[in-house]
Amino acid sequence: MSRRGGIGFAIAQRLGGLGADLYLQSFTPHDAGQPWGADPAGIEGVVGVLRAELPGRRVAHGEHDFLDPAAPAACLGAAVEALGAVDVLVANHAMSCDQALEELTAEALDAALAVNVRATLLLVQAFAARHDDARPGGRVVLLTSGQHRGPMPRELPYVAGKGALHQLTETLAAHLAPRGILVNAVNPGPTDTGWATPEIHAQALRVMPQGRWGEPDDAARLIAWLCTDDGGWIAGQVIDSDGGFQARAE
Repeated sequence: MSRRGGIGFAIAQRLGGLGADLYLQSFTPHDAGQPWGADPAGIEGVVGVLRAELPGRRVAHGEHDFLDPAAPAACLGAAVEALGAVDVLVANHAMSCDQALEELTAEALDAALAVNVRATLLLVQAFAARHDDARPGGRVVLLTSGQHRGPMPRELPYVAGKGALHQLTETLAAHLAPRGILVNAVNPGPTDTGWATPEIHAQALRVMPQGRWGEPDDAARLIAWLCTDDGGWIAGQVIDSDGGFQARAE
């Protein structure tokens, strides 16, 4: 979470509004190197907004580069140190690159799988190792994408990683449910976080039956609900929160 316009920021707002203390992971060099750029306020400004919006809640933050295999465990360790315990893990991070089959490189594929799959699994491992089974409400929410709803030919490394998370969800849920840790995944569908070109925006809009792109809070509402007691009978599901997206090949 490093931009106010992203899904991660909306999730933090929702969970904080429900009374959760927060530990926020970011890696701002990634956003700085993308066309949309880093948040103009900088990461301290982003964290500062949340602290102002959530008086009485602890809001801690750390920079962790998930290309480093040691970073996920370090992230969970820092979160436990800051908050005392961690009951909810939302793996919202992602690395994307614009590579079709003809442009695909081993370097891009390795990086995307390391960040999107390896780091996510290591985060779940570290979360489970530190989770006190006597504490109620263990939750893990992964974020997949629309790779199972239609072709994404220019995002092959991203598709490979998000597809892996989709397939891992049921297995992780079965393994951790006996400990009271519920694992689910959410596909937010096309979400307007500032990344899409006008052409991509128009293309997706044609298959959005409600006539608009998703907003970050659309996914955040569902993710926050899954983390509440009301979501306590949901496990092993990949939920499409995409406004009825109707995929078709262009």
